[in-house]
Amino acid sequence: QVHLVESGGGSVQAGGSLRLSCAASGYSSTTVGTYTMTWFRQVPGKEREGVAAIDNDGTTIYTDSVKGRFTISHDNIKNTLYLQMSSLKPEDTAMYYCAARFPRLQFMSWALSSNEYVFWGQGTPVTVSS
Repeated sequence: QVHLVESGGGSVQAGGSLRLSCAASGYSSTTVGTYTMTWFRQVPGKEREGVAAIDNDGTTIYTDSVKGRFTISHDNIKNTLYLQMSSLKPEDTAMYYCAARFPRLQFMSWALSSNEYVFWGQGTPVTVSS
């Protein structure tokens, strides 16, 4: 079992920045770098959307709407996943979740799909005002 706890959400004006964190715990022999880890977001009434993912070899993928504005990274020593969000827009407002799974081939083809993940955090809210 992998336990994920997000933090760092909050309220910010458009154009501002936030850094989300996702602290992982569970299997003693593994770190965040062992897994494929992804940030998702969801607004009420809409499907959960994959925002950014990072594979165990450091490969990353982003949804088009955040490319050039968001950066996903992980720190194996702190066992934490991050999402640095810049130039935030009101449409970035959502509950943000981190998720993890053991890696498999063809990362680019499935990494932003929510049904691929079995370990989820409880979410952290982000509100961007205009």
